[in-house]
Amino acid sequence: MKIIIINGPNLNLLGIREEEIYGNIGFEQYFQLLKEKFSHIELEYYQTNIEGEIINKLQEIGFTYDGIILNAGGYTHTSVAIADAIKSIKTPVVEVHISNILARESYRHISLIAPNCKGSIFGFGIKGYALALESFLV
Repeated sequence: MKIIIINGPNLNLLGIREEEIYGNIGFEQYFQLLKEKFSHIELEYYQTNIEGEIINKLQEIGFTYDGIILNAGGYTHTSVAIADAIKSIKTPVVEVHISNILARESYRHISLIAPNCKGSIFGFGIKGYALALESFLV
C-alpha cells in the first residue's frame, strides 16, 4: 500500500508556530513516528506553501497511489482549484486538520475540498494523520 501525506501552507512551521493550537512537535519528527508505526505501508511526505504545487502533486500521484492524506491548510477554505483537482483524480483523499476548524473563525467553518474527499478528520491534533492512515486500512 502506497500513501502520501501532503501538507499545505504554513505546516512546515509545526512545532514552532502557535503551539497552543498546533502542538510542539515538528512534522518531520512526527512523520518518522508514523513510518515506524505503519511500517507495512509505503509512506511518503510532501509539503509546500504553494497552491499550484499541491495541485501538481495531486495530479502526479492521483491515479497510482492507494491513498492521499491532505492538510491543505488555509487553502481548504479558499481553493476551488484544489477541490477540482481532488475531484478529477481516482486516488481517495482524506482531509486532515490539526485544529477543530469548526471551533475557530467562522471563515474556517467551510471546507471547499471536503465534498470531494473520502472523509475529513479534524480537531484531534497531530494524531489526526494516524487516524487518516487507519481509515485506509479498513
